[in-house]
Amino acid sequence: MAELKYPKKITWGDITVRDGFQHEEIFIPTQAKLWVLEQLLLAGVKNMEVTNFGPPQYMPQFKDAEELMKAIRASKKVADKIKDAKFTVITIREKAIERAINAKKEGWGPDRILLMVSTSESHHKRNSGISLKEYWDMSEKYVKMAREAGIEVCGTVSTIWGCPIEGPTELKKAVEFTKRWLDIGATDIEHADHDGSAPPNKVYEYFSMIMDAFPKTELHIAHFHQTRGWGTANVIAALQAGITHFEGCFGGIGGQPANFMDGVPIAGTGKYYYKDPNIVGLIPTEDVLVMLDEMKIETGINIDKILEIGQMVEKIVGRKLRSECIRSGRIPKEFTGR
Repeated sequence: MAELKYPKKITWGDITVRDGFQHEEIFIPTQAKLWVLEQLLLAGVKNMEVTNFGPPQYMPQFKDAEELMKAIRASKKVADKIKDAKFTVITIREKAIERAINAKKEGWGPDRILLMVSTSESHHKRNSGISLKEYWDMSEKYVKMAREAGIEVCGTVSTIWGCPIEGPTELKKAVEFTKRWLDIGATDIEHADHDGSAPPNKVYEYFSMIMDAFPKTELHIAHFHQTRGWGTANVIAALQAGITHFEGCFGGIGGQPANFMDGVPIAGTGKYYYKDPNIVGLIPTEDVLVMLDEMKIETGINIDKILEIGQMVEKIVGRKLRSECIRSGRIPKEFTGR
């Protein structure tokens, strides 16, 4: 009998505190963000995005970036976990990268930063404020600076499977952009289906192309959204192509930065792409980890604790989220007596 072929072990990154909370229209208290980061570490998650070093006037959710970074570095609750953790900060433009480098020199900065290009020129300019050519020129200089400061650099490639502004995009362009990131010194690549445009067959096709061109699994991170409900199916497709690194957010939250915060309109990245902004979040950490556990794929993470954290994240954001498993729980492994 033929069996699905997929890796037996994966690496999970949780990006709730950055990508998840950036889409919330209320400011999430710094202590709540710290609590989530600490609980993730206690659950066995070692890779997480902490904050964004971009201008707070555009994204006031991250006005506490320095305070939060210093707090997690100094946390006594997880002091024994910090040495094995990798904290990422988003640094889209020059000043944010310089801020990360200075913070690293001062001892509280990130282990890794993330820069971002989109294969769609329109989407890229909406996110970064400059053209692709200008961004590549900037990146070539600043990736080198970050690496010399001892910071890993993730190069994100977005709009791989389509753009909410321009429509269809070409997969081969994303492969070319992946090579360009690696050529200028990026340590890994986040391959982003930023808004849930990717169907599973195209996910498999793309990651098969990527693994043929750059076969080291540690180079590649799959980033899927649950917008149209295909996110977990895309995880399976990526697994079949040999991908072993994934990331997501509790409750399927996240997506485009909020353009409204605590009753005040703000810039964000402009008008929301969808009529219902609550459907554009990432694949739910809880649901994907429960699924992988059922598939007997090793994650190194305490799944029961993840479900507990997910329930608390709902309280933090103040609404029901898009995780099925925090309500249905895990599949029983023994007789329940019911």
